[in-house]
Amino acid sequence: MKNLHILPKFSDRWSHLYLEHGKLDKQASALVLHTKEGDIPIPIDQLGLIMLGPGTSITHRAIQALAENNCLICWTGEQGVRMYAHSTGGTHFSRRLLNQVRLFCDDELRLKVIRRMYQKRFDYNLPEDLNIDQIRGMEGARVRKAYQLFSENTRVPWNARAYDQDNWENADPVNRALSAANSCLYGICHAAILSAGYSPAIGFIHTGKMLSFVYDIADLYKTEITIPIAFKVVYEGTVEIERRARLKCRDVFHQSKLLKRILPDIAEVLDARDDLGECPGELEGRIVTLADRAQVGSVPWEPQCPSQGPTLEYGYPEKPERNDSDPDME
Repeated sequence: MKNLHILPKFSDRWSHLYLEHGKLDKQASALVLHTKEGDIPIPIDQLGLIMLGPGTSITHRAIQALAENNCLICWTGEQGVRMYAHSTGGTHFSRRLLNQVRLFCDDELRLKVIRRMYQKRFDYNLPEDLNIDQIRGMEGARVRKAYQLFSENTRVPWNARAYDQDNWENADPVNRALSAANSCLYGICHAAILSAGYSPAIGFIHTGKMLSFVYDIADLYKTEITIPIAFKVVYEGTVEIERRARLKCRDVFHQSKLLKRILPDIAEVLDARDDLGECPGELEGRIVTLADRAQVGSVPWEPQCPSQGPTLEYGYPEKPERNDSDPDME
């Protein structure tokens, strides 16, 4: 296994890989997908997300290797358009989660986050006197206009965003392409959120779902990425729509540098631009035992990024003077 301190940052990884009808196992220091056609090597330490579709199985050693390399695993339905379960992220610290909870629980701060999320989708500054309902209405009109614009440019008919998960094949081609593309986008945003230690369930615009924050962040990119992809894929043909949408997503994610943008964008909307979740020391995950506490005489100080002060052998900074008003002090 690679030293966790030299694992690629999330922003440097490839985006996603969808697998089906095979067995994922670990061989030596790599992963291999065993299929009827032969064995396919999987670049485990370079991926942000693996989507396991129908007909796949995975071994305990493969799961362990993916977790050690901070690669999110999602168990999905056919063509990756419905997610059933997922693994955990790679960070072992909770300061971003605690800050996310603080912003959510304060009504005034939460409204500021919502406003920043909406503002990021527009290419002009929103007037300060607009309330949230007015901004939501403007955003809805912007998205409807985007659907109509791409429909006119590609001559692909567009009626409405609608599909039935129980009757997937009955959905029109563009809705199927949208679902496949959005599924990839959700998975990548989900992986980024977990990699930095945020909660996917604590959303600000979307609430009440286990992936509410994923939907919040994914909405920042839909009109730029997944909506154009869906209409282009259908314009080029209706054969293997979902597969071609996934492949196109992978290309566009790379071209648009999406993986380099997600964590800074999250930090921006949460007003935490100085905390991007890119510190390799956060992956160490050293367990602090009661013996450790007894040895140092108190609770160990929270590990920090290298830019925040010199660190010692186990990733802890040199002990500062006690300040009970500092929320980062334990």
